[in-house]
Amino acid sequence: MRLLDKLYAAGGILAAILLGLIALLTLSQVVGRIFGIVVPDAGELAGYAMAGATFLALAPTFRSGGHIRVNLLLSHVRPGLRRAFEIWCLAILAVIGAMFAAFSVQMVLDSHSFGDVSTGMITIPLWMPQVSMALGAILLEIAVIDEFVSVLRGREPRYERTEGAEAFTE
Repeated sequence: MRLLDKLYAAGGILAAILLGLIALLTLSQVVGRIFGIVVPDAGELAGYAMAGATFLALAPTFRSGGHIRVNLLLSHVRPGLRRAFEIWCLAILAVIGAMFAAFSVQMVLDSHSFGDVSTGMITIPLWMPQVSMALGAILLEIAVIDEFVSVLRGREPRYERTEGAEAFTE
């Protein structure tokens, strides 16, 4: 397994851990209500975990072909033109993804330098949950560039060749 595939898989594993954390936080609130115990900021922490899980799962989902794609046009063009469209779409995504990743990293740096904290009962420095968003955006950008280079070299897009778990084997 290539190093990049391991990196994408790590993003997926971290996303799964964060989803488990959401389940635990929700369960603690339910059990806490039964016994009259307030779990401070469980909802806020679950929200941070949901954002992190969403962004960290972007790259492995992209690699596995799990993102929604509209293939209506692509299914009716000859293979050479289809490849040109794929390259064009990946190039646009790479540019937009780079801008989003840069924005996300800058937001983390700004939050850290300004000392931004959450407004809940537990004061959480906002850069901490924002890091998962920035990491997820960077991982997606790496995956898009990796795919872009692969398609430029004449290979079929990996998201076209895979249907789920096979995305991490080759």
